[in-house]
Amino acid sequence: MQQVIEPVQQWLADVVVGLNLCPFARKPLRAGQVRYRVSKANDEKALMAELLEEMQLLDVTAAEEVETTLLIIPDYLRNFSDYNQFLELAEWLIERQEYSGIYQLATFHPNYQFAGTAPEDAENLTNRAPYPILHILREASVEMILAKYPNPDSIPENNIRLIKNISGKEKRRLFPFLHF
Repeated sequence: MQQVIEPVQQWLADVVVGLNLCPFARKPLRAGQVRYRVSKANDEKALMAELLEEMQLLDVTAAEEVETTLLIIPDYLRNFSDYNQFLELAEWLIERQEYSGIYQLATFHPNYQFAGTAPEDAENLTNRAPYPILHILREASVEMILAKYPNPDSIPENNIRLIKNISGKEKRRLFPFLHF
């Protein structure tokens, strides 16, 4: 399990926090409030059950203890198209369990590709991670942070600009799980 968690922790520290792609990630990471769960799922039903378990765990755990969960999926949804399709089920689960407005998902995948982009486009790197990941965020925490953050709509544009300006050598260092 540690062999799965360690590259995710490194990616989170070096890419997400190190490049400041998510200005809200630094505080919970430094405070030890990020939970890493390695999924054992190899089908939709098992992954849906694990996702629900993680949201239920957040229900009964104070944000000061666990602010957010990264559900890391090393053995399933390796194909980005399959992962993308699964996201519809994950959103359905959030609605069905009446978690809309309570939790939201941020999504990461080794082959992440935004609609309208080519696979090699730099902006895809903003959501590329060592494994498929479902990042469960507390909606109240996100709203509180966004209310204090100047111009949050500029974050994606700033991230794309930053990623496009990283040298090939630096990309290879930051994304050792990708092939450049």
